[in-house]
Amino acid sequence: MATDLPVTLKWVLAISLIVYVMVMFGVCLWAHKRVKDVEDYVVAGRRLPLSLAWATLLATWFGASTMLTQAGEVAREGVRQAALDPIGGGLCLIIAGTFYARPLWEMNLLTTSDFFRIKFGEKAEIMSALIMIPSFFGWIAAQFVAFAHILDYFFGIPFVLGVLLVAIVGTSYTLLGGMWSVTLTDAIQITLIIIGLILLTFKVFAAMGGGDFSHGLTSVLTHVEQVSPEKLVWIPHESASQFWAWASILCAGALGNLPGQDLMQRVFASKSATVARQACWVAGGAYLALGMLPVLLGLAAASHFGSKNEDSVIPALAHVFLDPVYTIIFVLVLLSVVLATIDSAILAPATVMAQNLLIKVKWIKISPLNLNRLCVLFVATCSLIMALTQSRAFSLLENAYSMTMVGLFVPLTLGLFLKPKSGWPAIAAMVVGPGLWLPQYIAGWTYFLEGFEPIGSIGLSLSLSCTGAALTAYLILHYLLKSPVTAD
Repeated sequence: MATDLPVTLKWVLAISLIVYVMVMFGVCLWAHKRVKDVEDYVVAGRRLPLSLAWATLLATWFGASTMLTQAGEVAREGVRQAALDPIGGGLCLIIAGTFYARPLWEMNLLTTSDFFRIKFGEKAEIMSALIMIPSFFGWIAAQFVAFAHILDYFFGIPFVLGVLLVAIVGTSYTLLGGMWSVTLTDAIQITLIIIGLILLTFKVFAAMGGGDFSHGLTSVLTHVEQVSPEKLVWIPHESASQFWAWASILCAGALGNLPGQDLMQRVFASKSATVARQACWVAGGAYLALGMLPVLLGLAAASHFGSKNEDSVIPALAHVFLDPVYTIIFVLVLLSVVLATIDSAILAPATVMAQNLLIKVKWIKISPLNLNRLCVLFVATCSLIMALTQSRAFSLLENAYSMTMVGLFVPLTLGLFLKPKSGWPAIAAMVVGPGLWLPQYIAGWTYFLEGFEPIGSIGLSLSLSCTGAALTAYLILHYLLKSPVTAD
């Protein structure tokens, strides 16, 4: 339901959004002129300096899930929900910079699936692409859903129409200039995001503290009003099953997206291996720091609203504590958050689909550049369908991490740091991990073999258990094979 903003302010907001989108399209049109071939479109010609590389990484990570959905989860469940975002996501970037960025950059790749082809053969490449591509749909859908709620909240735009509008704008960005469009708009958008989020946090806690920011923050963190002590517990310890569920979410966030094309595309686009590593470190540290602000705002919402507005807590806080001018700025920040993630997340699976699947089909006569653009449309359409048929953005995001974690983390890591003898260990891991995870997820099970006693009663994490099974399958075949054997 729309909020009761004055009609004049709604018109100013609407005009501001339209002007902002037009400016971003102008940037994309300029970027479009720089796209001469597939390498320009997919990895910005491998020319990104540190200033652009870390900015586009941070903007990609800092999406609607962090800014909007996560704050609602914290308001409802407490700070333990920060395990996925921002703690898991921030650790993922730092781990990537420390262990993965340099060796992968030096392989001169366009996609993560190129790595699986080089290390394990074409079958592994195709399987990795089939696992990776659908895992992005939930991530993209989460962005569509989140900003559609914002349009409903401020303007009363119906959810379906809001999703369609966000999808059209985000997809158009990506179609125009590929990685160049994404990078340049990300640099602008992350600047607005940082300023707007810091501004909102200061305003909210200062208002709650009677004009004193530190007093407002202290009040929320010492259980006043609706913030119960349980909501301030970072690591649940009430039972073993709750702890392992929390650990599973943390691992999914920290490890699940390491094979992700959205992360690695920025590594490959950096102008050197050193820049790639530094970009991951800077973005990871910034993400951990900046991502804690929505966590604090979630607690503030729990204190101020109680059980109300759980799906739109940050917009509700902005409406209560910001004056009209700041409200306009804040809504523009929200749009920046969503678009910065949407364009990146659409481009990543689209390039994998084009470069690692469809380009191999001999009867397809489309140029590689146009093939990438058609795949952008396909990915956006699939994500749009998911957004219109799912209701909870947080679960969509969590499932996306889990798919890549159970299917690709093991072969990526062991393929990078062990010398592969064959493609079969990677294929085995890609079959065993998702093969165990998917049917149990469809069954609605939270724990590994939940429907079978006595294993189900132990409360083993589903994603961690399936990743462990993939690791076991890989290592067994790796050490059984005495000499190199092709999987093709």
